[in-house]
Amino acid sequence: MIAERYDSILLDLDGVLYRAADPIPGAAETVRRLRALGKGIAFVTNNSARTPEAVVAHLASVGIAVELDEVQTSALATAELLAERGVDTAFVVGEQGLRSALETAGVRVLEGEPNHVNAVVVGWDRSADYAKLRTASLLVESGAVLIASNADASFPAPDGRAWPGAGALLAAIETTTGVRAEVVGKPHPPVLRAALARAGGGRPLVVGDRLDTDIAGARGLRWDSVLVLTGISTRDDVKAAGFAPTYTVETLRELVDEG
Repeated sequence: MIAERYDSILLDLDGVLYRAADPIPGAAETVRRLRALGKGIAFVTNNSARTPEAVVAHLASVGIAVELDEVQTSALATAELLAERGVDTAFVVGEQGLRSALETAGVRVLEGEPNHVNAVVVGWDRSADYAKLRTASLLVESGAVLIASNADASFPAPDGRAWPGAGALLAAIETTTGVRAEVVGKPHPPVLRAALARAGGGRPLVVGDRLDTDIAGARGLRWDSVLVLTGISTRDDVKAAGFAPTYTVETLRELVDEG
């Protein structure tokens, strides 16, 4: 059994536990089995748009019961990072999950066209327009640090096609200013380290459906990983990538299968 070798299981969400509003068969039962085995679990996502409460509600809708303190979003990790550095004002290209996390951490989110902020923070934002990207770029040019909750180029739409992700919005600001953002979400370490702390520490196993975020993030930390083939990446992608997960499985059930 793969799971028995690890203390903490860090589970990605979309493509691993559900696809949009649809549960992935066997995912809920696998989570129950992991709990029965005494494994620490964190539910970790690069999606900064949802609050932890919204993540809990969505997982409940697909049959997976989760405690609020088991949820680790890139927005929470971003807010923690900025608070630790004493950043107290930010202009945000992002949705409620990111704004709420920052404000809870004591970072004041300035609206409109402020003259100065300590940081420009970029996440997924379905209401982003030219004016918002222009303001963000001008603030960075004036000296604000540029932070991204995540840099996913695309977001998996319900119909299986790709929508512009946080990375697409970030690219506009980076191209305009020539400044490269500090990225918090997967494959970068901050969100994964925060998730491991939530799960209780020990030996971690990162479980995801994307080579470029989940598996690359685990590889960067020298942690073991599982690629689940119910989401984005395929076996052909693994062959082309030049690196591989520790395990590749067809379904999440294989984490707890005997043998």
